[in-house]
Amino acid sequence: MSKFVLVLGTRNTKKRKELEYLLSRYHEIELKTLDEFAHAIEVEETGSTFEENANLKASQQARNLGQWVLGEDSGLSVAALDGAPGVHSARFSDPDATDEKNNALLLEKLHGFPMEQRTAWYTCHMALSDPDGNIRLNCEGRCYGRILTEQQGEAGFGYDPLFEIVEYGLTFGQLGDAVKSVLSHRARANRLFVPKLLMLVRDLATA
Repeated sequence: MSKFVLVLGTRNTKKRKELEYLLSRYHEIELKTLDEFAHAIEVEETGSTFEENANLKASQQARNLGQWVLGEDSGLSVAALDGAPGVHSARFSDPDATDEKNNALLLEKLHGFPMEQRTAWYTCHMALSDPDGNIRLNCEGRCYGRILTEQQGEAGFGYDPLFEIVEYGLTFGQLGDAVKSVLSHRARANRLFVPKLLMLVRDLATA
């Protein structure tokens, strides 16, 4: 039986590697990346929510490639900043933002806030589109923590060295990939997504 081909619709290398790690254990699925398609497009993230952006990435790329595409959008929200940076997490500091500049701006905006007012959460939204651009699955996961006053740890990416899981007293930058693959927003969304995906794959195989 031929495998179900799923294209990971992101050019973010670190996000892609996380998704590959989470999905690679399911042998009925063959994962592909946008790098394998010369005609892959850049999808503009014009949505105002993570769901809208994930749907755009999935449906537009799926129609373009004629493939099943997983679109994913994620980011950090801070309660004291009214949910910012939110969907603008990747370009929080400026259009050419780096992790370093984004983290520096976040620390600047939270300067003087006590720890009890530094609550934050990561959100990951996953959307699956069929080759015609129809969204067939939507799942969202969140992971709650707080923002420290200085970076801790070298693992992860983005805001991970500032994002502390309170129960552990450690940041994602300190906990590393093995723990993050269980606790993270992406892992939580994936746990909701995979059973639905496998059911869909099996239904398609017997149709």
